[in-house]
Amino acid sequence: MIAAAAAAAAGEIPAEDAPPPGALYSFGTPWPEFNEGISYIDTFRCADAGATTTLIEFYSTSYKSSAPLPGWIKRIRDGQITVDGEVATDPDMILREGSKLVYHRLPWQEPFAPHLLDVLYEDDDMIALNKPSGLQVLPKGLFQQRTVLAQLQLKDWKMPSSFCSKRKDAQSHPVPVHRLGRGTSGLLLCAKTKLAKAQLAAYFAEGATNAGKSRDETDICKARKISKFYRALVTGILENDEVMITQPIGLVRYPGVAEGLYAACSSGKPAMSKVRVLERLKIHNHTLIQVEIHSGRPHQIRIHLAYIGHPLVEVMRDLCNLSLEIVGTTYMHIG
Repeated sequence: MIAAAAAAAAGEIPAEDAPPPGALYSFGTPWPEFNEGISYIDTFRCADAGATTTLIEFYSTSYKSSAPLPGWIKRIRDGQITVDGEVATDPDMILREGSKLVYHRLPWQEPFAPHLLDVLYEDDDMIALNKPSGLQVLPKGLFQQRTVLAQLQLKDWKMPSSFCSKRKDAQSHPVPVHRLGRGTSGLLLCAKTKLAKAQLAAYFAEGATNAGKSRDETDICKARKISKFYRALVTGILENDEVMITQPIGLVRYPGVAEGLYAACSSGKPAMSKVRVLERLKIHNHTLIQVEIHSGRPHQIRIHLAYIGHPLVEVMRDLCNLSLEIVGTTYMHIG
C-alpha cells in the first residue's frame, strides 16, 4: 500500500482513485464520450437460385428486430452499408451470390460504466481483477467499448524479458478467461498470454464437464482446480441448509427475442449449482446464500434459483427501469 500511496502522490493515480486495501494497484482509462461504432459483416447466400433479393429485402427481413423497414431504408441512403467494398445507397440494389455486406453502425454514447479496475493478484501468466458492478466483461449490445476487455487492451503490460519470444502463444494477449454478469462484482481471472488463456480455460471447462457426470459430490470437488463462489440475496426463506441444483440450462424460443432466452429446460446443457444458506432474514423474507457453481452456463445462478422457487432479489437503481440482480461478491479457490 506504500507503493500505491506514493503513486497517488506522484499523480499516477488520483488520490480519490487510489486502490482499496488488499489491491496491488488500480488501472483504467476514462471512457470517451462516444465509442467508435461497430461493423456487422454478412455474406449473402441466395436460398432460391431463381429468385432475386434486394438490399432492403435482405436487411429488413434478416434484422427486422434491429430496425423497422423505414429505419433500414434511412441507413442505406445515409451510406452506412457497403456491398463488396463499395457504398450502396440504393435500397433496391439486387444482391449477387457471395456478396460481402457490411453495415457500419454509427458511434453512440454508451450507458455509464465504471472504468477503474483493482488488481488483486498478478504474475507473469495471469491477473486477478476485482470487477466492479456495472461493468461488462466482453462487448455485447449497447456496451461495445466500455468493457473489461477494452481496459485490458488499452493498458501497456510490461512483460518480463524471458517472455520476449517469437512464439505467438507466449506474447502479450490480455483477455478475460471467464465472464461475470454486468451487475455482478467480484474476482475475474484474466490471462496475459494465449498459452495461459488455454490452460486456464481448460480448468474452467472441467467444471462444465463434471456437471454432466453422475459422480459423488466429493469426487467432483476434488477433481476441480478452480472453484467459483458467489453470494446472493434471494426471495423467501430456504428450508434446507444446503441444496444441490442440477437442472440443465439452454436456449428457448421467446416472442420478440430473435436469439431466444436462456432458461431451465430438459434439452439444455448440464449445469450444477451448490447452494448454502448463510443467513435467514425472516423479517424481510429473504435469504443470504453462497452459491458454488460447477459449470458456467449463461445466467446460471438466476435461472437455478428461480427454478427452486427462490429468485434473486431485484432493486431499482438510478431512477430508471433497469432491474439489477443482487449478486454480490464473487471469489475463487485455485489449487
